[in-house]
This record gives sequence, structure tokens and C-alpha cells, in this order.
Amino acid sequence: MDIRLIIVIAVLAIIILWFLGVYNKLIVLRNRVKDQFHQIDVQLQRRSDLIPNLVATVKGYAKHEEETLENVVKARSNYASANTPTDKMEAANELSSCVNKLLMLQEAYPELKANTNFLQLQDDLKDTEDKVSISRQFYNDAVLKYNNAIAVIPNNIVAALFHFKEEPFFEASSEDRKAPKVEF
Repeated sequence: MDIRLIIVIAVLAIIILWFLGVYNKLIVLRNRVKDQFHQIDVQLQRRSDLIPNLVATVKGYAKHEEETLENVVKARSNYASANTPTDKMEAANELSSCVNKLLMLQEAYPELKANTNFLQLQDDLKDTEDKVSISRQFYNDAVLKYNNAIAVIPNNIVAALFHFKEEPFFEASSEDRKAPKVEF
């Protein structure tokens, strides 16, 4: 066998192995992004499941706060019907805003603050919100690694050939970015 042929075969084998390695790495990173998004989705679904109980508890005390309660129910429904990750992110941000408004009702109703069901639901919701926050952080870390991997040279060649697309970050809504108003 000619030495040039052996060198050509060796170079081709190295290129093919590199190509397969990059492709597999991109698949693993993309799957990690999907997994982390589903972890957020699990926590958001838990929050969504808690909301009807919270609304029912508040309804008994805050009869004239019907608009706030309707907005929470509508936001929960929007989240449940969202299909794409982007739609779910937008609906989750809307739901967070509505739940925050619902929880602020306790300031207007001191007897609600003393209700054990409300307090337990509020604790469960706070725990879930903490888990959502952590899950969003893990998701955004996975998205950063994936987006970096498909953007750097020479990985971007493989990414372009197989149509790997950037994933969106899970961003806070404009409502969540506002500083809370504290009054004494």
C-alpha cells in the first residue's frame, strides 16, 4: 500500500471521528437544554396545580377582588394551553405576575393572613417558586453551553450542516424586573 494512501485514509478517519464527536456533543447539549426546560415545566405545572386551591381560599375572604382572581385563572389557563417553549415562557411570566398580585391581597385582608390553608398554600407556592427559579438558572446555563457550542469555530460548521438552532433564554418578565414598592 502506498504511504500517501495511508496518510489520506488516516486524515479522513480523523476528520470523520472529529465530525462525529462534535455532532454527538451538540446532540447531548441540545438534549440537556430540552431536559432543563422540562424541569422548569414540571415546577410550573406544580405551581399551576396549587393555584386553584389558593384562589378558592382567597375567594372566601376577598369577594370584591374578582378581577384579580379571574386574571389568575386566565393566566393559569394560558399556561396550560401553551405549546412551544417560547409560549410557555411568556405564559409562565404572566402567571408569576398574577400570582404575586394574588399574594399581595393578604395585606388587605388580615383574616386571610391567619388562615392556615392560605398560609400552607403560600408556603407551598413559595417553595415551588424557589424551585422554578433554580430550574430557570439550570436551563439558562444549559442554553448558554449549547449556544456557545454551536457558535464556535469549527463546531459551527457541523451545527449549520444539521440545522442546530440557538435556543432562547428564559428571561424574567418586565413586571418581575420592577422593584417592589414598600410602604410603611
